[in-house]
Amino acid sequence: MSNKILVTGPDLDPQAAQLVIEHGFETIHTPPYADSAVISELLVQTGARGIVSRMGMIDASVMDAAPFLRVISKHGVGVDNIDIAAAAARGIPVLVATGANAVSVAEHTIALLLATVKGLLPLDAGLRAGRWEKPGFLGRELAGARLGLLGMGAIAQATGRIARGLGLEIYGHDPYAGDAAFAALSATRCQQIEDLFAQSDVLSLHCPLTPETRNIVNAAAIARLPQGAYVVNTARGGLIDEAALLAGLRSGHLAGAGLDTFAVEPPAPDHPFFTEPGIVLTPHIGGVTREAGARVGVEAVRGILQVLAGEQVAPERIINRNLLASAGRPTATKGE
Repeated sequence: MSNKILVTGPDLDPQAAQLVIEHGFETIHTPPYADSAVISELLVQTGARGIVSRMGMIDASVMDAAPFLRVISKHGVGVDNIDIAAAAARGIPVLVATGANAVSVAEHTIALLLATVKGLLPLDAGLRAGRWEKPGFLGRELAGARLGLLGMGAIAQATGRIARGLGLEIYGHDPYAGDAAFAALSATRCQQIEDLFAQSDVLSLHCPLTPETRNIVNAAAIARLPQGAYVVNTARGGLIDEAALLAGLRSGHLAGAGLDTFAVEPPAPDHPFFTEPGIVLTPHIGGVTREAGARVGVEAVRGILQVLAGEQVAPERIINRNLLASAGRPTATKGE
């Protein structure tokens, strides 16, 4: 019986790595953004029974190459790189580290918001190039502006708390969230997503990428945003129709965007975002902090250890629990 856990990425927080060792397991790592063939090959070679999913796709072909695989644990909460239905069909629970990186991602969301609205990057570049651009400059105050949260999960909640401290009015849309989530932020609930778009001076994305949400910020959605609105995305790049976003910026309807995620990662060197001055870009690092890395890594590893030991995992952490139940599969696998 293998004592290996495969990490799809080159590193894991030291606290998480120590937890692996303390339980008699060993981690094996893939290169960054390894493809399915590389991941499958390592699973076959090592017999790893658990995967910590960081980078790269975990699809049906990967699972079929590893009939001994018992659990997949996401290093975070976004599972669009995992075929959760295929996992459920094979009796493999897919776990998420709910809330573990919420503060870090929320802080990055606010950082992108401020950098974009305040024009920090072009002002910095101008000053370094010898230009003193104070004459004729006119900035924008955020206090009193309307922040629209698309999704009301842990990251959106943390973002809303910081935003309220800056004086923003909070609006939100999430058909799956209870009223308590909105009440906690004194947020106005928009029952229809079109109403959220219409009320958002800044639209911040915090929903998962699913077939229903792919390109949810499209040309029609952007047209509903107020003139001079901003878009901030620290969730998943596929939520945005990138061509529509560029068109909105170039037409002047949008004043700017702050993006930590892209439809394809990493984006191609000639991606048009790189030459668009109204966009602030970061390489999907919103949750990559020392503190969040420790929390997320430990939670991801702990979930694997629980499943392999036959222990029950908190139901809210099993992202495909309903699919497992409908297939008559257990949500925790007994140790072998």
